[in-house]
Amino acid sequence: MSLLVVGLSHRSAPVSVLERAALSADAQIKLLQDTVAAEPATEAAVLATCNRIELYADVDKFHAGVAELSTLLAQHSGVGLDELTPYLYVHYEDRAVHHLFSVACGLDSMVVGEGQILGQIKDSLAKAQELHSAGRLLNDLFQQALRVGKRAHSETGIDRAGQSLVTFGLEQLAAGADVTAWARGKRALVIGAGSMSSLAAATLARAGVAEIVVANRTYDRAERLAQILTEVDGTDVPARAVPMESVPVELTRADVAVSCTGATGLVLTAEEIAAAVEGRTGRPVAFDEADGGVRTTAQAPAARTSADSLDAPQTPLPPTSVGTDENCPLDLTAVQGGFSVMGEAAVAGMDAATLEQHAAWAAGSAVDRREASRRSPEADAELITALAATVATVGRIPERRKPEPVAEVPRPAPVLSLLDLAMPRDIDAAVHRLAGVRLVDIESLAEASADAPMAADVDQVRRIVSDEVAAFGAALRAAHITPTVVALRAMAADVVASEIARLEGRLPGLDDKHRGEITQTVKRVVDKLLHAPTVRVKQLAAEPGGAGYADALRTLFDLDQETVASVSRAEDSTEKNRGPR
Repeated sequence: MSLLVVGLSHRSAPVSVLERAALSADAQIKLLQDTVAAEPATEAAVLATCNRIELYADVDKFHAGVAELSTLLAQHSGVGLDELTPYLYVHYEDRAVHHLFSVACGLDSMVVGEGQILGQIKDSLAKAQELHSAGRLLNDLFQQALRVGKRAHSETGIDRAGQSLVTFGLEQLAAGADVTAWARGKRALVIGAGSMSSLAAATLARAGVAEIVVANRTYDRAERLAQILTEVDGTDVPARAVPMESVPVELTRADVAVSCTGATGLVLTAEEIAAAVEGRTGRPVAFDEADGGVRTTAQAPAARTSADSLDAPQTPLPPTSVGTDENCPLDLTAVQGGFSVMGEAAVAGMDAATLEQHAAWAAGSAVDRREASRRSPEADAELITALAATVATVGRIPERRKPEPVAEVPRPAPVLSLLDLAMPRDIDAAVHRLAGVRLVDIESLAEASADAPMAADVDQVRRIVSDEVAAFGAALRAAHITPTVVALRAMAADVVASEIARLEGRLPGLDDKHRGEITQTVKRVVDKLLHAPTVRVKQLAAEPGGAGYADALRTLFDLDQETVASVSRAEDSTEKNRGPR
């Protein structure tokens, strides 16, 4: 086995890199074709989800395979190899098997235990089979991964450790409330009609939303999903399809929107969301300013800025230290807002005399007043000299006290909740700070899931994975010797046929009955002689380090290497042409 996987995921790369490296459907196809055309690889499969991009291949050389697969990933993702390399991980042979089995069980998912990854693995295998890039190794590997994932979900409580990304995202939108109670009566807009969008729509329908509107670039697919939703058991939620052009209007009516499309650019910008909220509330949406002020959408610049609250104050907050420090030699009313008069911002632009005066005051206010009253003039002079030396060296007086905290204005309940499950993102990240809107996307889900507790069942799943990896490795090593055993038996059959032909030449008077009995007897003798060695060599080959038994068998029986290779090629050709199941 020479299985190699090169990839990146939410565990190795920031969401911004994953977003840029995301592969479109066409890019995945081209990547598979280029991989099997490359010299080190004979098989290839791509596993591309919202939080991982992995390239699996059967290679004949490890180092050349790593270099080739990394280069191909960079070329087809559009991210430079130098930039991509720090985020890539590599698994080889048994470690690669262990990785895929862990992924299939949901152990490597952003939400531990989620089961949607099984469908994505199945889709990856089907695509590789359709393009005939999956041979015997990857067919067996991915099919076994699906079985291992199903076993983990059926034999353990891994489902309790996490949910699908959709459910987890809705829980984040609900902000701790029960999702069903939060969603009941809301109007929902679903953008996209793929597997993730369909799952989101079905989940919302079961949660009891008042209405679901489906928008998709292909209107027929939106219509088909809307029809399916009306037939979901146990729900009577009305669903209708609209073209993508209707999304801005539908946003003004929706309470919650879920987006997961295959678009390479933004589907919804911050300005479009702001306009939708304004159309719904009738009030301009405010955007925060760095100095504590607030802009409305009418005043907002072209750059995407945003706000934290519809009700945020319209005037700058006063400086946190104004009126709080006594005997300061400065004009406190001139101090910039948000900074302590003890800090470097307060002394910017002072002349030398005032700077020295401020240094003395700052040093004195940093200690207890009673202690300062007992200090001698000489001690004060030393402090002033030390502070002046610091200013001459670093150009500023160091901060001696933390700024006083600024009270945060409570964020109001959102009028529009957005869930972005696309990679790359569908919704502008600037929406995170837009007033009246709550956005949950892949990046915020990654942050939220980092602190999620692991279920006790995870350990049991890990044991299942370890056992299955050992069994798969043994089966693979045993299968590796099969072509040699087949070639040995073919050689034995040729020897039997040759000897029977010689016997017929020496005894031409044999009737059919006696000829048949002699032939069967010779075959039985040969089969019995070969049975024990071939069974034993398969057992030995299945053990770690057993790869050399195939070579030993070929050497002992002087088997033709080309015959063995032809058997392997025939098996691989059968696997590659199997097609989707």
